[in-house]
Amino acid sequence: MATELKGPGFHFDVHTDLRADQKAEVLIDALPWLEEFAGQRIVVKYGGNAMVDEHLKRCFAEDMVFLRQVGLHPVVVHGGGPQISHMLKALGIKSEFKGGLRVTTPEAMDVVRMVLTGKVSRELVGLINAHGPFAVGLSGEDGACSPPCSANHHRRQAYRHRAGGDVVSVDASAVEDLISAGRIPVVSSVAPDEDDATEVLNVNADSAAAALAAALGARKLIILTDVDGLYADWPDKNSLIGRIGVENLRDMLPDLESGMRPKMEPASAPSMAACRRRTSSTAASRIPS
Repeated sequence: MATELKGPGFHFDVHTDLRADQKAEVLIDALPWLEEFAGQRIVVKYGGNAMVDEHLKRCFAEDMVFLRQVGLHPVVVHGGGPQISHMLKALGIKSEFKGGLRVTTPEAMDVVRMVLTGKVSRELVGLINAHGPFAVGLSGEDGACSPPCSANHHRRQAYRHRAGGDVVSVDASAVEDLISAGRIPVVSSVAPDEDDATEVLNVNADSAAAALAAALGARKLIILTDVDGLYADWPDKNSLIGRIGVENLRDMLPDLESGMRPKMEPASAPSMAACRRRTSSTAASRIPS
């Protein structure tokens, strides 16, 4: 029996390390899944290591193109936590988190907008379009199309003077138009204030992805993270949950760590009842089992 190769120094390349018959077997095994999801909208929240690792960035772009080529309709929603934190630090602007959410000051909002729409979105669109003219970037403040979503200031009183917001409505028509045109929408998680369209708010990307998935009637919402998924008793790695019902998830919410709670709260919303939800590790998604 061949020795299984794995460890920090081992890199598995699906292009060169699989025999032709193994590649054929993978495609055959994938056929039932491809048939089930053919023509369906799949919303993917781009995050985790896929946003900072150059290899994973390219792999993610390839995966989105693959989904489109086999008949699915991927829609990407992204934030930019690591990039925003790096830029704020470089500019000497203080950044803090409360309840797993960034407290965005008006001063920081300019940086958030610049990073999300000017750096992260453009880079991802470019990586996808290296394979063809597929991706189009947009955000909630684009005047050239109907805003994908609008927001209001965080409900929590302590945040009312901040530039962070909760999604309150979604107009998915612009995204629908791009899907109909065979494009891959790449949506930045900033949106205009519902009471003042000239004010732009920073929206949690997990919440934005869930809201857009519900508005599109997406078949699946996938949230990429740096961890393997939801744990029943974190940090016990043996308590990883493979599947959970909405009611059980709601019961767990008060006890979740601050970083995981914003990802799980939208997934438990009644508006997501028709959408299958999955939290996926960006590392595990590229490591063969």
